[in-house]
This record gives sequence, structure tokens and C-alpha cells, in this order.
Amino acid sequence: MVIDTLDKLGFYASLNPLFSDIVDFLKTNDLDELEEGKHFIKEKDLFVNIQIAKGKSKEEAKLETHRKMIDIQIPLSGEETFGYTPLCNLPELEYNEEKDIIKYDSPADTYVTCKPGEMAIFFPQDGHAPCISSEPTIKKAIFKVKA
Repeated sequence: MVIDTLDKLGFYASLNPLFSDIVDFLKTNDLDELEEGKHFIKEKDLFVNIQIAKGKSKEEAKLETHRKMIDIQIPLSGEETFGYTPLCNLPELEYNEEKDIIKYDSPADTYVTCKPGEMAIFFPQDGHAPCISSEPTIKKAIFKVKA
């Protein structure tokens, strides 16, 4: 997991070659102006999903992991808290290959809050519980990057 400001994403380009494509995309696109839904950058290997998500309590938010994709989660309308638990501390559960997700019922080990202009990068080894907010809805961008 990486927590940083969005303008520092270029520093992480060595972690995945598609991160440079996100930096280029952000130079010509304003995430706040994009319509809700998926915007494909490199077909299914790299896209951004603009969502209006329901704010959840820590108890409501479910940990999840992905095997094929990295999530770069960016709150747009206000603060968003993320639960975090390393995959090695989570039980083995059934993997939904079609949706590339495993959902867990256990609470997160720790929590971190990001503001607009900040990002949370979750790799396949990072269990994360998104959308924790006291607001009823939050606008956010999720870049899905092939791992």
C-alpha cells in the first residue's frame, strides 16, 4: 500500500509501467470533470472508474483484494477513509475471477484517511476496505491497473 499526494504518482512509475500512462492521462483530463462510469485508457489493462459511492461506516465497509489489478483510489468530493489488512493476515476465501475480487467479513487492522489531491495505491497483497466516510455519498476515481 502507498499513500501519497496525486502529484507524486510519477515517482512510483518504476513499480508498474502503466503508472506513467496515468500521469499522462492526468495532464490532459480533470478527474472532477469526467462523467460517472468507466473511461478506458489502455483497454482492459488500464481504466479509470468515476463513482458516486455510498459512504459507509467502518463496520459496513468490507475488506477486498484483487489478484489481477492494482487499485489507485482517489477521493474527489471529500475525505475517504480506507481500512487496510495485509493479504497474509486474511483467510483464504473463494475468488471471483470474473470480477477479480475476494471479499472478507473481518474488520481491517488499521485505517488511513485521504483527502482530495491524495491517493491510496493498493496492490494485490493489500486488503482494503474503501468508501468509509461520514458523508452519505462520496465522489471518487479508481484507476484499475493491470498488475
